Amino acid sequence: MVNVGLVGLGYWGPNLLRNLVTNRRAGRVVICDRDEGRLNRIGERFPNCERTLSFRELVTSCDVDAVLIATDVSSHYPLAMEAMAAGKHVFVEKPFADTAGKAEEMSEKAESMGLVNMVGHTFLYSPPVIAIKGIVDSGELGDIRFITSNRVNLGLHQKDVSVIWDLAPHDFSMIFHWLDAEPSFVEAFGSGYVIEGIPDVAFVNLRFPCGAIANVQVSWLAPSKLRKTVIVGSRKMLVYDDTEPYEKVKIYDKGVDVIEPETFGEYHLAYRTGDIHSPKLDSFEPLAVEMEEFLRCIETGGTPKTSGRSGLGVVRALELADASLAAGR
Repeated sequence: MVNVGLVGLGYWGPNLLRNLVTNRRAGRVVICDRDEGRLNRIGERFPNCERTLSFRELVTSCDVDAVLIATDVSSHYPLAMEAMAAGKHVFVEKPFADTAGKAEEMSEKAESMGLVNMVGHTFLYSPPVIAIKGIVDSGELGDIRFITSNRVNLGLHQKDVSVIWDLAPHDFSMIFHWLDAEPSFVEAFGSGYVIEGIPDVAFVNLRFPCGAIANVQVSWLAPSKLRKTVIVGSRKMLVYDDTEPYEKVKIYDKGVDVIEPETFGEYHLAYRTGDIHSPKLDSFEPLAVEMEEFLRCIETGGTPKTSGRSGLGVVRALELADASLAAGR
């Protein structure tokens, strides 16, 4: 069994904790937060967990094998590096780090010490995203031509990061996973309308080595919550709507074909409209699968699907998008 420590009990930390304490691979669980009131409130909900206010104590004196970090992004790098220096495996919530340089250092540190280093790209463990990966890899959609993604809602405004760093990691991680590639070109434009200097709406354009292009729209200023991705292939099209309660993935047998002219003349286009198919999806909590993978890789020495290198690729794109947004080009 793996003894684990969790630092950060704010918005996401309790969800990680809930899945840790029910995992058969987890042994002792130690929770850490510098807010004593919050630490005690969460501790009362999970009475079997040990508590500490000190991160240093967590990594040096609590006899843990691994540390999960669910704190502000600016603290990911120093906390992860300190934990790995103490020989601990590390799980870091998204985004992996606040610069690509730091993300690279974190990955290299883990690799040099033989430690598991994993990032919390939870969507990659969800049934719809797993199913879409299989569909794309099977060639059913044909060559992927373009992807559009909308991730918008009203709030929650962050005070320390732009909407790109808050929401785009989800879409970047999924798109890069489906295409097995990082973008060769990134540009973004947007603006901040509520808090000066912090963009709350952005449109990010990406181009990939395979020729596919993508557009990701993220916003904290929208009348309703929208989590929708469209993948257009040369043969079929796919829609992934995460707000749908049942049919989250639909495959459309739609497309357009160019008919070569038999004689000298114009090309003709043939539009195809066929069936709509919604594949049956598995039902499980992605976060539970994610925690299982982290602990399993520690026990077996395996490499997680969302390793530190996966986190680095997303941070690299986030950094480029943010720079493009700031430069206005």
